Amino acid sequence: MRPVFIDGEIVAFAVSLAHWPDIGGTWPGSYFAKAIDTFQEAMRIPPVLIATASGVNTPIVQLLKANVRDPESCEGDLLAQIAATKAGEKRIVELCREHGKAVFTAAQSRLHDLSEIEMREALRELPDGVYEGEDYLDDGGVNDAPARIHVKITIAGDEATFDLSGSCGRVSNFCNTTPFMARSAVAYAARIMSGRDMNQNAGALRPLTIITRPGSILEPGWNASVAAGNHETSMRIVDAIFRAMQDTIPERLSAGGATTAGVLFFAEPRQNGSWKMLYEVHGGGEGARHDRDGISATRVHLSNTSNTPIKVIEANYAIQVEQQAIRRNSGGTGVHRGGDGVIRTYRILAPSMHLTTCIERMVVAPFGMQGGEPGKACRISLIRQGANVAIDGKSNLVLQQGDLVTIETCGGGGYGAEAAE
Repeated sequence: MRPVFIDGEIVAFAVSLAHWPDIGGTWPGSYFAKAIDTFQEAMRIPPVLIATASGVNTPIVQLLKANVRDPESCEGDLLAQIAATKAGEKRIVELCREHGKAVFTAAQSRLHDLSEIEMREALRELPDGVYEGEDYLDDGGVNDAPARIHVKITIAGDEATFDLSGSCGRVSNFCNTTPFMARSAVAYAARIMSGRDMNQNAGALRPLTIITRPGSILEPGWNASVAAGNHETSMRIVDAIFRAMQDTIPERLSAGGATTAGVLFFAEPRQNGSWKMLYEVHGGGEGARHDRDGISATRVHLSNTSNTPIKVIEANYAIQVEQQAIRRNSGGTGVHRGGDGVIRTYRILAPSMHLTTCIERMVVAPFGMQGGEPGKACRISLIRQGANVAIDGKSNLVLQQGDLVTIETCGGGGYGAEAAE
């Protein structure tokens, strides 16, 4: 994060947010499925001055590199992020020089105000009332039962309250998350509810009140494990909101889809003691909508990456991709069908390789909407020397040469009940 100064005043921040291949912790790749606290996941870095006008703070960089498993990649990522914020600063300064600082800051304020106006108009178009919905993560609850995400939405005029305090308590895996991520998920879902293509900024959040409960999965405390909450639990918040509103604005929503990153994280040790990482996501079926089938082999909602091309994987890792296919008929039936998931199979060529799985929708399948059928749940399998080895959606294990790992991602839910024959 870089403050941008004009005439000695901060007018903006240039921010770069990115994934690093490893940030320390118990397991290569920093995803430890059974982590009981944040210390097992990664090193904790408080706000620290990483660079000044005179250059990069070398001792801090050396400290970071000493606590990660792929120091060269992490240093490269850090320097790239610093460069990205420098580019952002340069462009903001150019805008201010061309149009003036006052115009630049006024434009920022105006964009926020316009988004607020648009969100309030959209909320006024919705019926006042209280709407409740819930969905579940596969596990992590009491006795490892599915973990509940519950929302109560109260719409009153041009304001709305999203009360998530009915969600379950802090869970026993890495699917806890923070109030900030809950806020992000609500912001996304509220924009979908609005039916408008508005600018997404803080102004759109002004009419929204978002409530989480201390001690819950969405506000678990500073020391909770949270690695997967970013892309798994956030998705379930969106699902719960869609289920709450499905009878009020069904034409704006989709049935449940592949609301999981479907992560397989392969970590290969190098001879010099460092590690080579492959963080791979897997799409699935989109939920069907009122006017069309769901899209197959895609990513939905709060996602921003696609799969790595096979040739890139095979050129850089001791892995052979033996199958890439559509998982036919995995989408739920209905007047409109859910999209189909994907199948991908990995053959391990290295003597050993560490694997992390972070896959939701293996137990609780994507839901259908308005009478549509749910999609098929995700599946993962490991075949070793011809025998099946048990593996679940949140696990850490060591693979052997020749192991065959297959992921079959979920299909989307269908929309509308099919007429009886």
